[in-house]
Amino acid sequence: MNKEEMKRYESFKQKFFHWFLAFQDDGPFSAAAGELLALLKEELALEQAVFYLYDPVRAAFYPEAAADGAPGAGPIAAAGERKVAVVDAGGPHMAARLFFMLSDEAPAMVELMYRKDGGFDEWLLWEIRADLARLFQKLSAVLQGAGEEKRYGQLHRFAAKIHSSMHIDDVLEEIIRTLQNVYPSFTYYLLLSHDNHLRGNLPIKALMLDEGERQTAALRAFLTGQVQCEELTAPPRSVLYAPIKGVQAVYGVIEIIAPYAAPFPKREIHFISLLASTAGSALENAKLYEQSRRLVADLQLINDTMRQLNARPRLHEAIECMVSQIQQSFGAEEVGFFLFADGKRELLPGSTPFFFDHRSEPYIEWVEKRRQSGNDILFAGDVFGPFRSIMAAPMQQNKETKGLCIALASEPYRFTFEMFKLLESLVQHSTLAFMNAMLREELEKMVVTDYLTKLHTRRYLDERIQTSMGSDASGAFILLDIDNFKQINDLYGHQTGDEVLVQVAETMRANIRDGDVAARWGGEELAVYLPNVPLSDAVAVARRIMEKVREQTIPAVTVSCGISWWGHAGFQDAEQLFKRADAALYMAKETGKNCIFVYDDCHLYKV
Repeated sequence: MNKEEMKRYESFKQKFFHWFLAFQDDGPFSAAAGELLALLKEELALEQAVFYLYDPVRAAFYPEAAADGAPGAGPIAAAGERKVAVVDAGGPHMAARLFFMLSDEAPAMVELMYRKDGGFDEWLLWEIRADLARLFQKLSAVLQGAGEEKRYGQLHRFAAKIHSSMHIDDVLEEIIRTLQNVYPSFTYYLLLSHDNHLRGNLPIKALMLDEGERQTAALRAFLTGQVQCEELTAPPRSVLYAPIKGVQAVYGVIEIIAPYAAPFPKREIHFISLLASTAGSALENAKLYEQSRRLVADLQLINDTMRQLNARPRLHEAIECMVSQIQQSFGAEEVGFFLFADGKRELLPGSTPFFFDHRSEPYIEWVEKRRQSGNDILFAGDVFGPFRSIMAAPMQQNKETKGLCIALASEPYRFTFEMFKLLESLVQHSTLAFMNAMLREELEKMVVTDYLTKLHTRRYLDERIQTSMGSDASGAFILLDIDNFKQINDLYGHQTGDEVLVQVAETMRANIRDGDVAARWGGEELAVYLPNVPLSDAVAVARRIMEKVREQTIPAVTVSCGISWWGHAGFQDAEQLFKRADAALYMAKETGKNCIFVYDDCHLYKV
C-alpha cells in the first residue's frame, strides 16, 4: 500500500470523527452524504465523489449526492456481482466504483473520480469500500432513526388532534396537513366517494367505482382494505394507495405519488398504513358522530312534519305541507304525490305544477319501470332531461303500496343516499296522515251524499240554503218528482227503478252550475237549489232538465217540477220556500204531470 495514500486516508478518518461529532441529524440524508463525500474528496485529492442509489425498475444506479453539491452525473448500469470496479473514465481520469448495501433492500454505490497518474492501490479501495459501507449505513441509520422519531411524533400529534375532533372536514384537513409535514416532496390526494363532501382547496378527488384507467390499484385498495402499489412510466413515478379504513368500513384511499420511480420501502409502507388506519378510525368516529346528529335531526324533522300534518285535516293541505317540507329539507325543485286506486294512478292536489304537465311523464315512467322490475332503490344522481337527480319513495300501509312520492332536482347528485332513506321514512310516516285525511273526507262525503244517486243529502241541502239566505241576494228552489215511478218498479222491478233514479240524478248534475246544489229529497223526489239567480233562469234550468230526462232515460220517464223563489229583503224562511215548491209540484202532478208550476210569493201558476 502506498504510504502517502494511507496517510491521506488516515487523515480522512480523523477528520470524519470531528465532523461526525458536529453532525446535525435533522437534515436530509442526501445533504449529509454530500458533506461526507466532500470531506473524502478533499483528503484523498479526488476529482469528484458521487453517491448512487439503485433503481430496480430501471436496473441502474442513479446519483443521490455529490461532493460538490447537486450530482451532475448520469445513471450507471448495474455491474453484476462485483464489489469494486475500476474503469477508464476517459481522458486523464479513472473511476473506482465501490458497491455495497445501504440497507437490506437498498443497493448503493460510491464512485471516486481521480487522475490516472494518482491512482489507488486495490487493497486500499477494498478498505475504503468496507469503511464507506459502514459509514453510510450508520449515517443512514442515524438519520432514519431521527426521521422515524420525528415522523412518529407527527403521527402521535396527528392521532391526538383528529381523535379530539368530531367534524369530518377537520379530520380531512389534518390528514393533508400531516402529509405535507412528513412528505413535503411527494404529491398526494384523498380519493373519496360521492357521498363525502368535496370542498375547499384540499387535494380531494372522487373515487370512481369502476375499472377505468388509473383506477385499478386505487379501487383494489378500497375494496380489499390492503395497501396497493403501482409503477407509472410517463413520467416514471411510484404510487402507493393506502385505504382509509375503520372498524366498520373503508371510507376512502390516500394516494401518495413519489417524485421518483423506486419501490416504497417497507418502513414507509408501514408508516403510511398506520397513518391511514389512524385517519380511518378518526373519520369513522366523526362519521358516527355526524350520523347520530343527523339521526336526531331526522327524527326531529319527522316529528315536526307529523305535527304539522295532523294540524291539516284536508288532504290537499297535507300534501302542500309535505311538498314544502321536502323542498326545504332536501333541496328538491319539483315534488309529486300519486295515489294508486282501482289500477289507476292519480296525481294528488298539492303537488307542484310540473307534475300536472306532460313533461313529467318520462320521470314517472322511469320510476314505474324500476318499481315493476322489483328495484327498491328508486334513486339516481345523473339521469336524463333538465332534472338530473331523482328519488322516489312508496306510500305504504299494512305492506300495501298506496301511492308514491317523486322528488326532482336539476343539479346532478343533489340527493345523497342518506336523503333517499330519510325521504322513505318521512313518506312512510306521513302515509298514515294522508290515509286518515282521505278517510275523513270520504266520511264527510258519505254524510252529505246519498248512497244510491251520489246526490247531496237533504240535510246538506238545508244547510246550504240557510247559508245562502244569509249571504246571497236571491235563490230558487226546484222540486222534481219522477212521474209514474211506482209503475216503473212494478213493471221492470226495483233494480230498474234504482237505475232510473241514477239516470235522472246524473242528468240533473250535468245541467246545473258548479255552485248549485242537487240533492235527493226523498224517495223518487229530487231537488235543486240555485243561489243568486232570477226566477226566469230557474224556469229555464227546470225546463232543460225535463227535456233531457225525457230524451235520455231508459226506460224513458218524465218529471214534474215545482219552483219557488226568494229575492226580497227579509225573506229568511227556508221552510216556507220548501212548502211553496211542494205546493207547486202537487199542482204539476194533478194537472197532467210532465210540466212546471211556479209558486212566486202569493201566485201559483203553470209555465
